[in-house]
Amino acid sequence: MGEKRLPYKAAIFDLDGTLLNTLEDLADSLNHVLTEAKMPMRTMDEVCRFVGNGIHKLIERAVPEGTAAETIEQLYQEFLKWYQFHCAEKTRPYEGIEALLKELKTKGVQTAVLSNKADGAVKSLCETYFPGMLQAEAGDRAGIKKKPAPDGVFEILQQLQVMPEEVMYIGDSDVDIETAKNAGIGCISVTWGFRTREFLVAHGAKLLVDRPEDIEKIFF
Repeated sequence: MGEKRLPYKAAIFDLDGTLLNTLEDLADSLNHVLTEAKMPMRTMDEVCRFVGNGIHKLIERAVPEGTAAETIEQLYQEFLKWYQFHCAEKTRPYEGIEALLKELKTKGVQTAVLSNKADGAVKSLCETYFPGMLQAEAGDRAGIKKKPAPDGVFEILQQLQVMPEEVMYIGDSDVDIETAKNAGIGCISVTWGFRTREFLVAHGAKLLVDRPEDIEKIFF
């Protein structure tokens, strides 16, 4: 893993596939709006491949080829309204995540979430599953470019008052690897999420962990 230049003072986590297994609720909500539009439903494996770049991109990937942009936008808005009330029905934290967040907090490491999921859903899920454990939560919203743009990372660094070299970004996808690279911060790739170890390595992952407790060993 190499020597740490400074003690890490903060951890920024992706949400879907990293802290929470949200796949079933995402798939159910997606298939609800597709069914309402009389479009073919998508399998869990397909939805797993489609996620990572925000809900709008999820809809774009799920609809039949040639679907009009206005229809995609309508489905996107319908998804947001439906998912707001159905985002926590089957969603659960991955085993060991709550213990990890508590340990980081106990030892003085600040924690935050940066996701391409809609900002309202991010804040709702974080409050539901990790109340009082996070110092910042941010999702997709107007005025801030989505990951892999580094804008959201920079905003959180300012909120937490930490330097890039004092932070690790932790996620499960190629988008997270690119986000960390673009922001100039370290990256930990987790193998329990929506992408395989082989996929992550092929997309530039250098530091991989198989269990949440492995993250503690990097920080302490």
